[in-house]
Amino acid sequence: MLGGYVASILAAGWITLSLALVSLLLAVLIGIAAALAKLSHSRTLRIIAGTYTSLVRGIPDLVMMLLVFYSLPAILNQKAQDLGWNVYIEFSPFVAGAATLGLIFGAYMTETFRGALMNIPKGQLEAAQAYGLTRFRIFWRILLPQMARLALPGFTNNWLVLAKATALVSLLGLPDVMFRAKGAAEATAQPFTFYLLAGGFYLAITAISLFALSLVARRYEVGVKELAR
Repeated sequence: MLGGYVASILAAGWITLSLALVSLLLAVLIGIAAALAKLSHSRTLRIIAGTYTSLVRGIPDLVMMLLVFYSLPAILNQKAQDLGWNVYIEFSPFVAGAATLGLIFGAYMTETFRGALMNIPKGQLEAAQAYGLTRFRIFWRILLPQMARLALPGFTNNWLVLAKATALVSLLGLPDVMFRAKGAAEATAQPFTFYLLAGGFYLAITAISLFALSLVARRYEVGVKELAR
């Protein structure tokens, strides 16, 4: 009987991994856009990006998640009703969780990427502009590769925290690892066994991520050493 619960928890691992990866993609895209906005010459963009990061980092993750899952659809439905639209908006736990985690960790990625961009020598950008490269080519060929190397330590920390934060989405009813572990613990009255199993799953994600990202870091270090010679 216990084996069935264990299999159910482990089978839900793909949901947790999918949620983490989708959230990470959103966080990276938002982080890059907001970092560029913070470093732009536009005062409006700097204010918008600064307001976004300050608000998101100042609100607890769980509160933000509940606002997106419960309050935002209610507000949108009320607005639709006022406009006479016959629509009903409802977010699935996966969509609400991924969007919320993407927004939250997008704010942290913003600061990580901004710090990395600020450490790139300005002379390289001036040289690229002198050669007539477009903004897109400058970003893609010069800024992005160096930003990835410089931001890797902060990126790693953000990813590890994000992966563990996916457990919060179980409170919205998403049948992920934590949700299944909670159900098994309540059904068998053996919370230690199943919560320990869930903890082991997240620990495995952490260990594998650290190993993979350490290989990436070594690859970047080799390139830097070669250039230094």
